[in-house]
Amino acid sequence: MMEDKPAVGPVHTVPAMSRRTLVIAATAFAGRSVGAAAQGADPKFVDLRPPTVDTSNLKEIAEGVWVIRDHRIWLVPNIGIILGRDAALVVDCGMGPANGERVLDLARRIAGHRRLFLTTTHFHPEHGYGAQVFRPEATIVYNRAQRDELQEKGLRYIDLFRKTQTPAAAAALDGTKIVMPHFTYDGPSAELDLGGRIVQLHTWGTAHTRGDQIVLLPQERILFAGDLIEERMFPIFPWFPPQDHEIDSVRWVEILNGFRNFKPAVIVPGHGDLGDIRIATAVASHIETVGREVRRRRKAGQTVDQIIAAYKPTVISDYPRWEHPDLINWEIGYFAAQPA
Repeated sequence: MMEDKPAVGPVHTVPAMSRRTLVIAATAFAGRSVGAAAQGADPKFVDLRPPTVDTSNLKEIAEGVWVIRDHRIWLVPNIGIILGRDAALVVDCGMGPANGERVLDLARRIAGHRRLFLTTTHFHPEHGYGAQVFRPEATIVYNRAQRDELQEKGLRYIDLFRKTQTPAAAAALDGTKIVMPHFTYDGPSAELDLGGRIVQLHTWGTAHTRGDQIVLLPQERILFAGDLIEERMFPIFPWFPPQDHEIDSVRWVEILNGFRNFKPAVIVPGHGDLGDIRIATAVASHIETVGREVRRRRKAGQTVDQIIAAYKPTVISDYPRWEHPDLINWEIGYFAAQPA
């Protein structure tokens, strides 16, 4: 395994491991997802709070496993810090270098002398665009598809967010640089040995993005789901062609239903409150229901705008406690564009 030289920019590439499962020993190394604030969104649903990661909102959900909770603020993810004997793994790092610094500072304090690793659940800005501050002192690991999608779309998403988000959200991206991981893995899974604690990384191909990845602690049965799951919030379909349109709802649902095989005791969603398998099945059921109804309406000859006008109120009524209903527009847009 070769470590790449630190570098920034969308053209930087890193070596990929050829084994289907990469076991990384901690001692081996030193050291539009745009949202309701989008153009045309209903102002009453726009979250004007700055997307600042509050590292004081920290909860230890198992011995040596922490979550920085999102306060249900738009464009703030749930962030994980997982401690082993020899190393600590950070799961997602927030949007922009200032948030990255906050998370890194907390990770340093929790990790103490231990080495640091960083991985992200997918390439979207609020989950991984603070990585530049980690790269000099933490080992960054992504799956190949996520790395490639970041390399292809990273700068495009900075521009997209600056044009479509609130001024506070756009400001959070000031000074952001797209950095590549030190290592990528091929195949469906990898393992990180943090010293007395094994963490599994799993990926299945395109779903919410091209390189979605969950982080699983098999012994503790804790699953970090990224934006495959939002709790009490409509799912984020990043459907804004031509900028982005790579979504596979069928695989997305299959992945969510497959989470039962991991028997998770705790699921940490990309956004929202922690839950159990029920938050996965709720999202899967919602996606299937909306997809089925949109296909029916398209076959009946309705346009996308007609479906949004007629069906969106029903979706909101069916999920009265779910937040960010403007996300329904993207979901309907995606399903309306699929072959009948």
